Amino acid sequence: MHRVAGLFIVTMVCAVQVAAQDTTSFDRHEAMVPMRDGVKLHTSWYVPRNITGPLPIIFSRTPYGIEHADGAFRSYYQALVKEGYLFAFQDIRGRFGSEGTFVMQRKPDHRQTHGSDESTDAYDTIDWMIHNIPNNNGRVGMLGISYDGWTTGEALIDPHPALRAASPQASPDDMFLNDDFHHQGAFRLSYGFEYAVLTEASDTNSSFDFGRYDTYDWYLELGPLRNANARYLHDKLPSWNNFVAHPNHDDFWKVQALTTYLHKTTVPTLNVAGWWDQEDFVGPIQIYEAMEPRDSAGVNFLVVGPWNHGGWAGGPGRQLGNIDFASNTGEYFRDSVQAPFFAHFLKDKGPLNLPEALTFESGANTWVRNDAWPARAHVTRRRLYFRENRGLSFAAPAARAPGGAFDRYVSDPASPVPYRNRPIQPTYYAKGSGWYTWLLQDQRFVDHRPDVLSWETPPLEEDVVIRGAITAHLFASTTGSDADWIVKLIDVYPEDYENAAAPRVTGGYELMVANDVLRGRFRTGFERPAAIVPNRALEYMVDLHTQDYRFLKGHRIMVQVQSTWFPIIDRNPQTFVPNIFEAKASDFRTATHRIYRSGAQASYVELPIYQER
Repeated sequence: MHRVAGLFIVTMVCAVQVAAQDTTSFDRHEAMVPMRDGVKLHTSWYVPRNITGPLPIIFSRTPYGIEHADGAFRSYYQALVKEGYLFAFQDIRGRFGSEGTFVMQRKPDHRQTHGSDESTDAYDTIDWMIHNIPNNNGRVGMLGISYDGWTTGEALIDPHPALRAASPQASPDDMFLNDDFHHQGAFRLSYGFEYAVLTEASDTNSSFDFGRYDTYDWYLELGPLRNANARYLHDKLPSWNNFVAHPNHDDFWKVQALTTYLHKTTVPTLNVAGWWDQEDFVGPIQIYEAMEPRDSAGVNFLVVGPWNHGGWAGGPGRQLGNIDFASNTGEYFRDSVQAPFFAHFLKDKGPLNLPEALTFESGANTWVRNDAWPARAHVTRRRLYFRENRGLSFAAPAARAPGGAFDRYVSDPASPVPYRNRPIQPTYYAKGSGWYTWLLQDQRFVDHRPDVLSWETPPLEEDVVIRGAITAHLFASTTGSDADWIVKLIDVYPEDYENAAAPRVTGGYELMVANDVLRGRFRTGFERPAAIVPNRALEYMVDLHTQDYRFLKGHRIMVQVQSTWFPIIDRNPQTFVPNIFEAKASDFRTATHRIYRSGAQASYVELPIYQER
């Protein structure tokens, strides 16, 4: 069923080609480092051969294997290598060369049990390193992307005194509300299934053999989620079993979330996110926001650029998918943000020229220095209303409409809307997968579908800049008793658009700027699902998170609404059942959905409009 996937740590996290550089100027050492409970963790470290005095340690902890961790030197660490550090890497518990048992996002429970977890493992390793690695200056900085970002965040819960700087990058936070495994209660099927196989089918990396090039067909033929264990997994993957056992936002999910514990900033922290991160966009924002209220020292920072998951770690960072951002944003981050941050706090170099929140304003393609995030200065919240004839307008619709104004569509779970262009290859397809850039795909590929509704403005007469939090307010009804509501905010390029630097962006290109899904059963809260009353118009608030984006003059703003997004999101039966993981084939039914747009039931997207000074 499985085959070993040759996924090295850097290609796993970044999925990029990196510039040539090796580690011939370092001496590599390794040890099995003992933790407080006796488990030993495989750890390696690299010492520059031309070392002339004590240096700080840059440290990363990963589930992906450290045998090829030195690949990070080729690009991600290149500016840090030039600055001069000792570099250390560690396999976390139960993975690759480390002892113990791997637990997906092991909860921080040492405060209750006096046991070991990812927080104490980081603490114990740092303590061991500063006492056993020669020529260190007693200061340690941690960084990492994705799961490695999460382990960095875990080290901040009860940090070792020698931990003087940390950068959790693209770290997940609450895996039920957002990030890898769920979005606002909707299960991320293809990613959750394939990632559980990757990390839990063996103690190294594995991948599932679908036997199909287009996994859309495989997941559709799978049928109800209950068939995954019955036919393939056979209760052997702990994460999948936990998905089934915890279909709501219970304590299982809450105790894993970093923001449950991170309520103050004791270590200077550089949070990093990408506007088009296909895996963990929300986590870094929420971690920053959780730490910010008690950041009296002003050392909690946020950087968000025009990147996918880890896209800042390798390559120039000028283009992503079909889109050109007019400058080498990845190089800028590594050289002018990440390297100075660590040099300032680990080597007392400075001053540190870093604002509270550094965000990239796509569209204008420029970096913006913000005093807070979400931005407050010169920002006004305005409603962009759904209007008649599939229009969008900042002007509110009529107070009343005869019979109630609405647009409708039929949602059929047997024919779900694909979330990206088919064929949909496996997430970690060895020959390359559209997974890494699907959020930037031209959304015209679903325009023809009757189960996708679109509303758009006329061509803009002036630029419209959004800078902050975005929320969709849908007034909707369904003939079923459950439904998913997917909302996309889209920049529609002019029909005569041309750009030699991005030739695949043709006139009329539809670029998603923000998007997400809300599972209707969680309309009033994520802890206790409730059936939807059929044919009753209700308000659904879909969090579209934050953005810094300029819709240019002559472009149009579009909003799309649909109820399937397959197979990234599992199919909602549209019949309420207590647990969708246990739904039967007979529970899946076609339903008619209405989106209302008049009076007190006028659907809209609330935007943070930035006013030019």
